[in-house]
Amino acid sequence: MRHVSAALLAGLFTLGAQAGVYTYIDSEGNRVFTDQPQSEHAERIELAPSNGMPAGKIQPPEAVPEAIPRELGYQVLRILIPEPDATIRDMAGSLIITATSEPGLHPGHGFRLIMDGKPVGTPGASPVFSLENIDRGTHQISVEIVDPQGRIVERTPAQPFHMKRISLAEKRRANPCKKKDWGVRPECPIEDKPKDPPKDIPLVPFI
Repeated sequence: MRHVSAALLAGLFTLGAQAGVYTYIDSEGNRVFTDQPQSEHAERIELAPSNGMPAGKIQPPEAVPEAIPRELGYQVLRILIPEPDATIRDMAGSLIITATSEPGLHPGHGFRLIMDGKPVGTPGASPVFSLENIDRGTHQISVEIVDPQGRIVERTPAQPFHMKRISLAEKRRANPCKKKDWGVRPECPIEDKPKDPPKDIPLVPFI
């Protein structure tokens, strides 16, 4: 009997998953594999469970986002104000953020501010953002340029700033109010103006 070929052997093992595979040594000393126990000396081979995966529904490939044309990109996008790790001291928690890009903004694109991982407002043509009532503490800001489809074309690295909202008393201690400042500077409200000391009344001798 001829040797069993690799293809045939694979077929036997596949079939053997259901019918069984046997092996024995023939009269010429050859190892024989078969799915039929044709000799009393044939030994059944125990097969390992199949590790094939059940056939599933083929998912269509995901749509690849359309690449943004290179000529609509930017060489530079950075935040000018505030500087990284700046400490802002403002009683009302106000801050002006300014960015710049090179080249200038392409038609249809817009600047968008991101603070603490969330967009602030909607994209616009101005790279200047005015914020108010920012909580005390450290915050992270970055600026993005987005196209009309909302895709991010360019983004600055996130940079921190620290908001320190000082009280009126602290501002007055840092820069004391002068006579002309009362009722003019926010930290010098007229109701907090110290009262003038009473003028001395000259004594008139009794005659």
